[in-house]
Amino acid sequence: MDSARERVDRVLTCCCDGPTLDLACGSGRLADRLVRQGVAALSVDLSPMAVAVTRSRGVPTLYRDIFDRLPGTGRWEYAILADGTVGLGGDPVRVLRRARELLAHDGVAIVEFAATGTTSRLRPTRLPCPPGTGAPVPWTRVGIDRAPGLAAAADLRILTAATVAGHEIAWLTPS
Repeated sequence: MDSARERVDRVLTCCCDGPTLDLACGSGRLADRLVRQGVAALSVDLSPMAVAVTRSRGVPTLYRDIFDRLPGTGRWEYAILADGTVGLGGDPVRVLRRARELLAHDGVAIVEFAATGTTSRLRPTRLPCPPGTGAPVPWTRVGIDRAPGLAAAADLRILTAATVAGHEIAWLTPS
């Protein structure tokens, strides 16, 4: 039987049939899934440990901030923002605008949001790094009910949304 996380991951990647960016990839599990299916995928993360784990899986990975220069800007078919990455840096509009910049004109951002009614600024969290390194990163949890306004502010529109195993996922495309 599939775990809830497995079902969510399957939905996050199900439509990705072309070049896909996994932004702030963490362990790289989504890009790994795509690469195993023959899809061109690139993971990006600022945590040296996350990059090392992802590379150990054989997944192309960049040790870089998602706001830094990335290859293929404006040409990616898909950009995945999973596990609350939309709240990275405490500024979901900035994150969505960055995803919009990276996408082709008909690209799709696949974004995992928190439950309806959830909006909270979390304590700055240290990225997984060797002890004593890494600056704390602000983070905001954003409920799916805020997706329409955030998408509009980032020049995106919602194609569809779904709840999968208690996780809220929206597919956004440039307006």
